[in-house]
Amino acid sequence: MKASKAPPQERPARRIEIGRRTAAARPVTIVIADDHTIFREGLRRLLETERSFRVVGEAGDGAEAVRAVQQLRPEILLLDMAMPRVPGLQALDELSASDSPVRTIVLTAAIEPPKVVEALQHGARGVLLKEASTALLFKCIRCVADGQYWVGREEVGNLVEYMRREAAAMQDQRERFGLTPREVEIVSAIVAGLSNRDMARQFALSEQTVKHHLTRIYDKLGVSNRLELALYAIQRRVVDDSGTNALPPRG
Repeated sequence: MKASKAPPQERPARRIEIGRRTAAARPVTIVIADDHTIFREGLRRLLETERSFRVVGEAGDGAEAVRAVQQLRPEILLLDMAMPRVPGLQALDELSASDSPVRTIVLTAAIEPPKVVEALQHGARGVLLKEASTALLFKCIRCVADGQYWVGREEVGNLVEYMRREAAAMQDQRERFGLTPREVEIVSAIVAGLSNRDMARQFALSEQTVKHHLTRIYDKLGVSNRLELALYAIQRRVVDDSGTNALPPRG
């Protein structure tokens, strides 16, 4: 008489290594927020090629993004910064105020240090170029899902140190321009389109003093008129294109 075979033992659930994150075959849930439908649909199709990701929702503006996160409770939000109705930074603030556990990766057309620091200060966990490769996108999502920070092309292990380093770099850049805090304010006003009279009123100066500041600024930056100054300031990130100081004030 043959001995009966012992029943086969159940295999434990297959486990997947995602960076330092170990999960029992559980995909990372994602919401995509971008106001361009074609980009959003293309990103969804791309993410769906990876079994460890699952897109659970989409949003066409910042307000929809906040609602989608609150209703669907994804692990990751891919958020375009330039969103209608509710801008990206405002959406980040609203999500932070709601104590949502979602980790947000900001998608942007350009990695600019002042903008990166601002996004991180508002609660973003990652900043990635929209033109990044598929491999880099997947790596970024896994890294942020694992609890880390990501900027550009790499993981950021120490966020405080990163932000301190970026602030120091911007400070050094400003000192190379040789502009005083008042001169930076004047440059910001020029970019914003203010006249000498407007600046005199805003800064409680005489128009003659404003002209004196402009002459010194022209000499320091090697420009000869207001248009050249505005273009130089934006290209060199002395200020952004809205006339806001892109570099932190000294002191």
